[in-house]
Amino acid sequence: VGDVVVRPTFPTEEIDLLRKQTLSGLQLERSSPAALASRFFAYGLYGSHPYGLRPTEQTVQAVTREDLVAYHAARVKPRNALLVVAGNMSLANARRLADRALAGWTGAPAEVPAAPAVPKRERTELVIVHRPGSVQSNIVVGNTTFTPTDPLWYASSMASRVLGGGADARLFMILREQKSWTYGAYSSLQRPRGVGAFQASAEVRTEVTDSALVELLAQLARIGAEPVPATELENARSAAVGSFPLTIETVNQVAGAVSNAKLLGLPDDYLRMYRTRLAGVTASQLQQAAKAVIRPDAALIVVVGDATKIYEPLKDIAPTRIVDVEGKPIEPSALTVAGGAPIPLDVSKLVARTDSFTILVQGNPFGYQKATFEKTADGFRYAEESQIGPVLQQNTVVAMTPTGQVRSISQTGKVQGQDTKIDVTVANGKATGSATTPGPEGIKTVTVDTEVPAGIIDDNSISALLPALAWSPTASWTFPVLSSGDGTVKTYTLKVAGSESVTVPAGTFETYKVELTGGAQPMTMYVAAAAPHQLIKVTVTGAPVEIVRAK
Repeated sequence: VGDVVVRPTFPTEEIDLLRKQTLSGLQLERSSPAALASRFFAYGLYGSHPYGLRPTEQTVQAVTREDLVAYHAARVKPRNALLVVAGNMSLANARRLADRALAGWTGAPAEVPAAPAVPKRERTELVIVHRPGSVQSNIVVGNTTFTPTDPLWYASSMASRVLGGGADARLFMILREQKSWTYGAYSSLQRPRGVGAFQASAEVRTEVTDSALVELLAQLARIGAEPVPATELENARSAAVGSFPLTIETVNQVAGAVSNAKLLGLPDDYLRMYRTRLAGVTASQLQQAAKAVIRPDAALIVVVGDATKIYEPLKDIAPTRIVDVEGKPIEPSALTVAGGAPIPLDVSKLVARTDSFTILVQGNPFGYQKATFEKTADGFRYAEESQIGPVLQQNTVVAMTPTGQVRSISQTGKVQGQDTKIDVTVANGKATGSATTPGPEGIKTVTVDTEVPAGIIDDNSISALLPALAWSPTASWTFPVLSSGDGTVKTYTLKVAGSESVTVPAGTFETYKVELTGGAQPMTMYVAAAAPHQLIKVTVTGAPVEIVRAK
């Protein structure tokens, strides 16, 4: 540890790996409503203060090894640093080991520039992050609070526990158990070195977004307006006091707790007296703290969802503005239904072909994918056979119109030994049928009866249609896609992010590096820069899976 702290080498290959992993994480984040809500909530609360900033592709790409070396030289210094050692060790022995490990490490860190002031919020504001086609809304409500040494912490933390601290708290019991609007609703207090924050959150079905938000705001107001009943307060106190020992069971937990207390500037008896002070919170103290800290009449509300469906019901709750997932403002009159315009296809470039791919897991062959594309009397037919070890076997057939739009999808297969099946037909502006597919809680069956926009394509056929697009170094398309596995319309984006020479079993190709977002899992597709623009490779963001062209 001493060698790493005092003499880091910042190997270029490790920086490059971390950069790649971070960029993959950012790409995955764009498809996660919860991550989007967290990003917009932080910026909405803190603005240009460091607590409001989040990495972007541009900032991650801009950081150099020289930046890291300079930062370490200026900031990572022993004066005012904290070393915590937890375990069966004397202070004298710990000091001896530290002196040896950190020998030669001297100096004070460079002065840190003053951070911008945290914005003061005077009224409630609602920000809708438009995610076309989303079947749920992610709601986050909150405001800034106080610095970590404020005595309001104990009563405020008890208020948050009563409100949304677990499955027996008010938000969970009302929004989930009574109303069946969500799988869970919670609240929490964030306690950094500077000004902290309170937040309450829930993920709800699109059609009940307004009802859930109104009820959530009502519960935030209620906890500061009336005393908590004695039984409810006692249950919350018992849970908080009783669970604390579980957070300091191991030496690692002890070191973390002591470090946190020291870095936050808390008194030396903080950990020793923590349970006693929590247990001493009265109903009156809890109510007064809630009134001061949980302020629904001056809150930031962020809702990530399909604005075409939630804007009208929400706009009268508070002054409202709409942004896209990149943060660009959207006027209500400019809202479009899920997907936007159809993807422009030049079907004259679609020719019969057979493709073969190898599926790699952690760099090792673990399966295959074979695909055929052919013209038919009434359009096109795309057939795909895939196998990933013993995990997945799948056969898919997509029938398309003469202009490339989906006509029907038929898929059979097994996922971890369980049968899956999709049988969906698209006609007269509707997709109908059924789908039995894997989900977070196992295999599920849904009835598909969905309105679809003109020009809709199926998510299984995107790779087949790549040759029909007008590729260029700046190409980008946003278009509607039928997710036949769950019967929803989603907005996909194909965007060229650069060029790269790629070597696969089929040879070496100059490719466009293309980001595909909007689906359940973001991907990077490598498309041959030269006609007929074959798919060369696919990498899955956040997973050690690659699909590489074999021939």
